[in-house]
Amino acid sequence: MDTTTTKRGLPLHWMMLIGFIVGLAGGMAVNLLIGPETAWVVWLTENVTGPAGQIFLRLLFMLVIPLLFSALVVGVAEMGDLKSLGRAGIKTLLLTIVVSGIAVVIGLAMVNIFRPGDGVDPELAARLLAQGAEGANAIVGNAPESVQFGQFFLDLIPSNVFTAAAENQILPVMIFALFFGVGLVMAKSRATDQLQTTIEGILEVTMKLINTVIKLAPYAIACLMFNLAALFGWDLLVRLAAYVGVAVGAMAIHMFVVYPLVVWLAGGMNPIKFFRGVREPMVVAFSTASSNASLPVSLRAADEQLGLPRKIARFVLTVGATANQNGTALFEGVTVLFLAQFFNIELSFTQQIIVMLVCILGGVGTAGVPAGSLPVVAMILVMVGVPAEGIGLILGVDRFLDMCRTTLNVTGDLVLATVVSRGETDASVPADLEEPTAPGV
Repeated sequence: MDTTTTKRGLPLHWMMLIGFIVGLAGGMAVNLLIGPETAWVVWLTENVTGPAGQIFLRLLFMLVIPLLFSALVVGVAEMGDLKSLGRAGIKTLLLTIVVSGIAVVIGLAMVNIFRPGDGVDPELAARLLAQGAEGANAIVGNAPESVQFGQFFLDLIPSNVFTAAAENQILPVMIFALFFGVGLVMAKSRATDQLQTTIEGILEVTMKLINTVIKLAPYAIACLMFNLAALFGWDLLVRLAAYVGVAVGAMAIHMFVVYPLVVWLAGGMNPIKFFRGVREPMVVAFSTASSNASLPVSLRAADEQLGLPRKIARFVLTVGATANQNGTALFEGVTVLFLAQFFNIELSFTQQIIVMLVCILGGVGTAGVPAGSLPVVAMILVMVGVPAEGIGLILGVDRFLDMCRTTLNVTGDLVLATVVSRGETDASVPADLEEPTAPGV
């Protein structure tokens, strides 16, 4: 997340926090002093704050398909020529999938074990669920509660990608985008280079539009939080604190258990030496919450502190800035399951597998803009039948979690570079990859 500012000069994340506090305070006052059943409160939530939050969410849904498609295609295409990359490219791709998968599994396991969303009054949750279901289903339709395992994998391959996009079947569209990106890499020509440039243009336009929509977030957060706080009262604060604790705990396990094991076993490096070498990128990532701002520092640390082959480190870290986002994938999984628990919706094993796959792919296709993971989270919520309005619950604490997950992302890029570099030299990678350009995020 960057430090986008408003016309008043306040950073966007501060405006979002203010919106969160205003909505929370107003909703709590209504819950404690007036009551959510009062006639004017019902009119306000149904005709003002509710529709205002829905407009914000619908704008995000409108941009999900072009965002995910273009980001995934560009992310894969930026890996360069698969044949010339050889071992380095294959290692990068496989490790990205495996380590991101581990991150999501840790997050889902933590939420299932500690269940931070439990404890809310079922009647209140059912009321808000009913309020949000009509608007959510109008956008993406009803999600099936369970499917046969074989049919699930068959449905991943769209027979008609345009039909899948029209019906908001996100996973098949993402699979098509991955294949399309691989096709661009394999069929290198002047025409495909122009096509890639066009898709990059679509990505830039979509990201610009998301930046514009996100500027509405402070007002949407205030409306969404007012509705939630007016209905749930103190239960909201207790559940929110539990959510932050579980999310940070899952990130800590991935950072201080998984990463050291990967560096030691797969990278052949002492974990203590590794973390000493990446202290500066970690500090920059946490303080700025920006992978882009951390990239130059990460490149220097890989060269000077870790002693990795320069060409390989530059390639892996540059690609990893967009495609290897372990922290983002973990955050998305934790958030979806937490909100499902909050609204007393039990997700089946198959639905949690779907969540995991979308989170892994979403980590590759998440835009590097403020609240860039927001469209993916919102879409996954509705895919599994959770009201997207619940996303307002987590936006107020998202800045701190963004700092944590960006640190996890940047450290994961350096872990990936360390593992890929094992047994490789600069001569292993073609000269045209020596000076990669930073991804446009």
